[in-house]
Amino acid sequence: MKKRLLFTTSAEVIRVPADAVVYATADGNYSSITMADGGRFVLTLQLGHLESQIAAMLDAADNRFIRIGKSLIVNRDFIVFINPQRQKLILSDCRTFRHEVSASKEALKALKELIEKE
Repeated sequence: MKKRLLFTTSAEVIRVPADAVVYATADGNYSSITMADGGRFVLTLQLGHLESQIAAMLDAADNRFIRIGKSLIVNRDFIVFINPQRQKLILSDCRTFRHEVSASKEALKALKELIEKE
């Protein structure tokens, strides 16, 4: 069975497959999770707390989610293009979806170096 991520608030429960989460972004005290099917969930959680919860739900060896800068967490399985100079990151499964996000040059440069070492 696929690993699922579970997020609860006072009003709702969000339960999604970990491999369907493409990225999460911060917006003040809220976080927005973007799914592979194009769906989006908004949580009343700061991105740092969301990052901690994801880490607690996954095995220690499961490092598919990576924090990029202050406002972005991405699923490294979907990284297909990184351009630090243009501050551009493309996340895709190369079949059904493509998301373009931006991050700081420094954060994308560090991500590029990390991916090159893998």
